[in-house]
Amino acid sequence: MARHRRGGENVETKAYGSWPSPIDAALAAAHDGFAEWVGFVGDEPWWTEPRPAEGGRRTLVSGTTGESVLPAPWHVRSRVIEYGGRPWAGAVPDGGGQPLLVFVHFDDQRLYLYRPGEAPRPLTPPGPRWAEPQLLLDRGEVWCVLEEFTGDGPTDVRRVLAAVPLDGSAADDRTAVRELTAERHRFVTGPRLSHDGRRAAWLAWDHPRMPWDGTELLVGEVGADGTLHTVRTVAGGPTEAVAQVAWSADDRLLYASDRSGWWNLYRDDVALCPREEEFAGPLWRLGQNWFAPLDNGLVAVLHGRGAMTLGILDPETGEIADAAGPWTEFSATLAVHGTRVLAVGAGPRTAHEVVELDTASGRARVVGTPHRDAVDPAYYPDPQVRTFAGPGGREVHAHIHPPHHPAHSAPEGELPPYVVWAHGGPTSRTPLVLDLAIAYFTSRGIGVAEVNYGGSTGYGREYRERLREQWGVVDVEDCAAVALALAEEGTADRARLAIRGGSAGGWTTAASLTGTDVYACGTIAYPVLDLTSWGAEETHDFESQYLESLIGPLAEVPERYAERSPSEHADRLTAPFLLLQGLDDVICPPAQCERFLARLDGRPVPHAYLTFAGEGHGFRRAETLVRALEAELALYAQVFGLDVPGIPELELVK
Repeated sequence: MARHRRGGENVETKAYGSWPSPIDAALAAAHDGFAEWVGFVGDEPWWTEPRPAEGGRRTLVSGTTGESVLPAPWHVRSRVIEYGGRPWAGAVPDGGGQPLLVFVHFDDQRLYLYRPGEAPRPLTPPGPRWAEPQLLLDRGEVWCVLEEFTGDGPTDVRRVLAAVPLDGSAADDRTAVRELTAERHRFVTGPRLSHDGRRAAWLAWDHPRMPWDGTELLVGEVGADGTLHTVRTVAGGPTEAVAQVAWSADDRLLYASDRSGWWNLYRDDVALCPREEEFAGPLWRLGQNWFAPLDNGLVAVLHGRGAMTLGILDPETGEIADAAGPWTEFSATLAVHGTRVLAVGAGPRTAHEVVELDTASGRARVVGTPHRDAVDPAYYPDPQVRTFAGPGGREVHAHIHPPHHPAHSAPEGELPPYVVWAHGGPTSRTPLVLDLAIAYFTSRGIGVAEVNYGGSTGYGREYRERLREQWGVVDVEDCAAVALALAEEGTADRARLAIRGGSAGGWTTAASLTGTDVYACGTIAYPVLDLTSWGAEETHDFESQYLESLIGPLAEVPERYAERSPSEHADRLTAPFLLLQGLDDVICPPAQCERFLARLDGRPVPHAYLTFAGEGHGFRRAETLVRALEAELALYAQVFGLDVPGIPELELVK
């Protein structure tokens, strides 16, 4: 092993992939997840936080103490549309005193009432699910989205706007829940009441559209009986996606629409700041907020092209003043109180923090989950934002994380292995933030390329719709284009390229391994693998007709469903792979993996199949995250011939 000096420090020369790192899988798992669903209770900030070491539960945290207000096993998370939505709300009575909170408990999906110092008590009966609760103390109710199953199948379900009494009378009596509207649409978001209490606005859509394809913005009058009547559509449609709605301080309608090709902000149909950048994103979970109006007429906004930053928009001038600080990416959760804005921001060297911006002073400060370097930041990756040329010269956006270690380098002439990360969704985007799971690889000498392939959000509707009827084609091509470009420019070792992804990213990984010869191996997590059985037969209602846009109408192109499915082409698979699956996954159930493995038909393809009881779609438990990450590294060690001590051996069967 050779030594040399770099920047005044002794540097050891050692092969890529074999560098010792202080970032182990347990450390990466402990920092998995981040604060979400911020809100003010009175003038106090609150939010939810993950607890990987406590069975993966999420808890409610008070900004005053920074501590959990709900001990285990309380788990604040909704399962409406399976991806969930805002699971809590809080308020302080007009006379002051203890705050009143309502939350959804994950284990039984009931809505609970909670006062600090008292035990939570149920407000709703077992069975129905709830999301986006809004406390209306003057009405003695919680307005929210009600989801309930009407049969045994995953698509036997209805969703309506509903009011739950705060007196607990509905805890054992479903009839005490008051439905606010007739069952008009398959999917709805929670109602937003105007300040004068006379109108409510919400979003709705129907199969086969997804909410980023087309939604309707509905407005209804609040009747004397408390129901919503004279409901009318005021914006949106089959090809216009309205992502969020709110009321300004003077009760004018604010909403984010992509009618221009970009999600821009409108007030009563007038664009407030028309730009070729996004002011909203894909509505994967009910209650996501990309903007929030303040009492003084200004609007807190998240905006950008790719990365989304926090700014304050003056709707009269169209000018935006961005918050100063190390945060270059903000997640879709905002809350306001007076002149204060609450958000969750992160950056390439800063994990997600709860940030409060005082619009009066312009000062932003961290009020929760402050970033603390778990290791010397010299071990963090130094990412690059790049654009590559895909087939036909189309742009492909990616974040490149080269191998990086403060005290190690590779022998001259050696090229590093690289792993392409394909994000889920597929209508999603990988934010450029500090992720110790990435640092786990880069600090050992393995590069990571996160690809925001065609179909990703953040780059306008045209870029997003490149995947229409092209899933399994454009995503595969774009990932391959980035991988091969890195090899051709001498950044990556062509013989040591891998790909990994979960959910829709698992699909892209499997389709890449069965449809190309670019990769030496891959890691496939909770994937879609068989289109002919996924959809209405095996997955949940929300995505049961997603394939109509991703692949094409089943009635018109049934052969395409078989042609694109990795399960149908298992005979082409030659690269070793790791398959990871949660046994409680109702979105991509284990049957998808089991059929895929069965179709290998005894072919000698080295692989490992790891399942995890108690895990659903996406892993949340610390022990699962550790095992999955170590198994992935062990796969690359075997295939790429890396010397990686200290990780459990992964048995690859044939």
